[in-house]
Amino acid sequence: MEPDRETRREWTAATTEFVENFVAGLENAPASDLERRPGDFGAPPPEEPGELGDLLARFGDATAHAVETAGPRYFGYFPAGGLYTSGLADLLATIVNRYTGVAGPAPGLVALEHSVIRWFCDLFDLPPGAGGVLTTGASVATLSALHAAREDLLGGPDDRGTIYVTEHTHYCVAKAARVAGFTADAIRVVPVDHALRIDVGAAAELIRADRARGRRPFFLVGTAGSTSTGTVDPLADLADLAAAEGLWFHADAAYGGGFRLTDRGRAVLRGVERADSITFDPHKSLFLPFGTGVLLVRDQQRLRAAHTASGAYLQDFNVDVGPDFADLGPELTREYRGLRLWLPLHLHGVAAFRDQLDEKLDLSEHAHAVLAADENLVVPLPRDLTVSVFHSPGGDAATELLAKRINATQRIYLSSTRVAGRFTIRFVVLSHRTHRPHVDEALEVIRAAARV
Repeated sequence: MEPDRETRREWTAATTEFVENFVAGLENAPASDLERRPGDFGAPPPEEPGELGDLLARFGDATAHAVETAGPRYFGYFPAGGLYTSGLADLLATIVNRYTGVAGPAPGLVALEHSVIRWFCDLFDLPPGAGGVLTTGASVATLSALHAAREDLLGGPDDRGTIYVTEHTHYCVAKAARVAGFTADAIRVVPVDHALRIDVGAAAELIRADRARGRRPFFLVGTAGSTSTGTVDPLADLADLAAAEGLWFHADAAYGGGFRLTDRGRAVLRGVERADSITFDPHKSLFLPFGTGVLLVRDQQRLRAAHTASGAYLQDFNVDVGPDFADLGPELTREYRGLRLWLPLHLHGVAAFRDQLDEKLDLSEHAHAVLAADENLVVPLPRDLTVSVFHSPGGDAATELLAKRINATQRIYLSSTRVAGRFTIRFVVLSHRTHRPHVDEALEVIRAAARV
C-alpha cells in the first residue's frame, strides 16, 4: 500500500494522461449521456490487486454516463466547471494530509485558509470582527448560521422561535430548521411581488402579528440570487426590517455571492453587507469544484459561542496560533479545504475571476434579449444576474416537451423548475469554460426546438 518512487511516477503519469484527455475532450463532449443503467458500473472490490489502467478506463466510462457539468455547454442548475488549479490544490492537500480542524497541528495551513476567509469578509464589506468557516456547501453553512442565531437570540431551543422565508428561498433553510429541531409551524412563508422578490411590508406584518401572539421571531432570510430564477430580494430593506425588529438577518448568496467582485454585482447585491450571516458557494460563481462552501458572519464571536466544544484528548493543541475551525461549525474532522481556494486566487489573480464574471453577465444579458425576442417563447421575468427563465406559450405540456427536445440533442443541457405553478425552463450562464460561441450555439438549439 506504499508504492515505490517508480510506481508512483507511473501511476501519476497515467492519472495525468487521463486528466489531460478529459479536459481536452470537454469542448466536444456530449452535454449529457444518461442512457445506460447505473447498475452497469457496480462491482465489489476484488481480493487481488487490479491494474490502474483498467480502473481508470472503468472510471472514465462511469464519468461519461452523466450530465457534463464540467463542460462549456452545461446551462442547467448552477455550473461548477471545476478549475484545473483547484484540482491540483486538492491533490496537494490530500497527499500532505494535514489536520486543520484545530489550528495547533498545522498552523501555517490554517493561516493560509484564514487569509482567504478574511478576503471574503472584505469582499462583502464586513467589519473587523467578522469571520467564518469553509464548509462543504451552503446547506451546512445555513445549518450553522441558524444554530448560531437561535443560541444568540433565543438562548437555545424554543418551540416559539419563528423563521421567515419565501416560496423561493432555498429549501436548505427549511431542512436546516428541521435538523435543528424546529417543527413546520416555525416557518413563515412571506408573499412575493410580481417579480418574485420578498414583500418586505408583508414580512413586517407577519413578524409583528407573530410576536403579538406569543411567538419569538428571530431569523429573517433574504435571497441574493434564487436557485430557480436568480432573483435577488431587496436586501437593504430586509436589513432595515431585521434591525428594527431585532432579528438575525441571513443572506443566502450561495449563487450570487461571487458577483460581489463586479461593479454590476455589487449594485444588484446592495445590502448583503449588512447581513448577520452570509452563505456563499464558490463552487458556483467562483468556478470551483463541488463541495466548496463558505459561511461568513458579521460577528465571529456569536458563531464561536454557538459551536465551541472540547475534549481532553485535544489538550496538546490548546494553543493560540490561529482560529480553530471546529469552534465555528459542526465538523471536528474535516479535509483541508483552504488550498482549493487559496491556490487559484493567488495563481490566477483576482482580476481573472472578475473578468470571467463580467463576461458571464454580458453573455446572460445577450441570451435574455434573444430569448425574449423570440415569438415562440415567453420570458416572464427580468434578469438580475445570469439566470433567464422561459416557457412555451403553449402551456406546461408544450414546455416540458420543449425541454426534452432541447436536451435530447446532447448539444446543450438545460434544467427546469416551476414558477407560479408553471413548468419553466432555466438557462444559466456561469461556467468559466462557457463563452460567446457556446451561448450562441445554445440559443440556436433552443430556438430551433421552439419552432418545431
